[in-house]
Amino acid sequence: MKNVNTLLLLILLSFHLSAQQNDFAFENRVYAENIQSVKFHIEGLPLSMPLIDLNSNTPLLLRFDDTDAEVKTYTYKIIHCDADWQRSQLGELEYLDGFTEETIRDYRYSFKTVIPFVHYWVQLPNQDMRWTKSGNYLLVVYEDEGQRRPVITRRFMVVDPIVQIQPQVLRPAKVSKSRTHQEIDFIVDHQQVDIRTPMTEVQAVVLQNGRWGTAVTDIKPAFVRPRQMVFDHQDKIVFPAGKEFRYLDIRSLRSRSENISLIERYQDRTEIILYKDEPRANQSYNFFEDINGNFILESFDASDADLGADYASVLFSLAADPDSYQEYELFIVGEMTSWQPQEAFRLVYNNNINAYVAKPTLKQGFYNFAYAAVPRGVENPVPDFSVIEGDWHLTENNYTVLVYYRPFGARYDRLIGARSFSQTPR
Repeated sequence: MKNVNTLLLLILLSFHLSAQQNDFAFENRVYAENIQSVKFHIEGLPLSMPLIDLNSNTPLLLRFDDTDAEVKTYTYKIIHCDADWQRSQLGELEYLDGFTEETIRDYRYSFKTVIPFVHYWVQLPNQDMRWTKSGNYLLVVYEDEGQRRPVITRRFMVVDPIVQIQPQVLRPAKVSKSRTHQEIDFIVDHQQVDIRTPMTEVQAVVLQNGRWGTAVTDIKPAFVRPRQMVFDHQDKIVFPAGKEFRYLDIRSLRSRSENISLIERYQDRTEIILYKDEPRANQSYNFFEDINGNFILESFDASDADLGADYASVLFSLAADPDSYQEYELFIVGEMTSWQPQEAFRLVYNNNINAYVAKPTLKQGFYNFAYAAVPRGVENPVPDFSVIEGDWHLTENNYTVLVYYRPFGARYDRLIGARSFSQTPR
């Protein structure tokens, strides 16, 4: 009997360890070329971050296209994470009410498009799955045709808003950064919760334009007052200001917007050629309204953008001297690439036109993007916008402050406050 119990224990341990091994990253990624146009936001607010109140009546909405154009079985699950985006100590039954995994049931075929696709969507929470704890979560979508494989991972946050955040954007005190960077200070009022040791129980995270790769993390209060924590650090919560994002308007494939040189429509494809861009690092700052690197799927040619917006190959070109970027690989980056360097958006130098070029396929819509430099030979590099685009302290950016709380003896990080704001430095 003792041997049987030992064997059962080893089997359970092996199953637990295998369950902890992941074939996906705990970050925003798309793992399959046929998965396109992934959007994850608060329903009705397509430019919003996937950040939702614990007891909100408005769900998050995930939607995407499969350009293989055949119906497949996609399943999804959500994983509770700590503030540093590692799997938390909570078991699924401790943070979920309902099923721990479910199938995406809502899908429709594209309608009168040159490039056929199947459009999928799912709301969270729903009648099958609802979270019960605040904190960080990872949504994982699997394709269950044949061998199970992950195709999408997306981070989202559930906040139990029991603190108030008072933020401001400042010019950095450090002279060398005063014209190129922005500094964030903020105060956290916690009248509703008694935080006994803020320096050890509380940490904050600040994001610029929803980019996790450049987030400032694990920020402790600089000092505390009665029922207040002050996050006023010199040269710590500082971001390169960048410049306003470039834009691409392909909401119509029948008429050209101002930065489109040519639209060629064929029976089996549509190709778009853009006017050449130039590096802006040494150009003066020019303000114009942007959507801070995000994108909106929309079509002037169809009544239903989800099903009627078509795909087109878009030729980008950047007129630049290759000798200036020998240490880098260049990419087009934005929310459309999950803020990461993707192979389809890699720029390659073309001697015939003396420019870097890339030709990704995009769905009709309005896109913000930037040209980014990635150092060669660096593992998990963060795209750098400053090299090509430059920085100016008056650039309008969107910032998000997240406040996490883990009291002594607790097993997970509660998200007790969140605030998104946009302003130019004082």
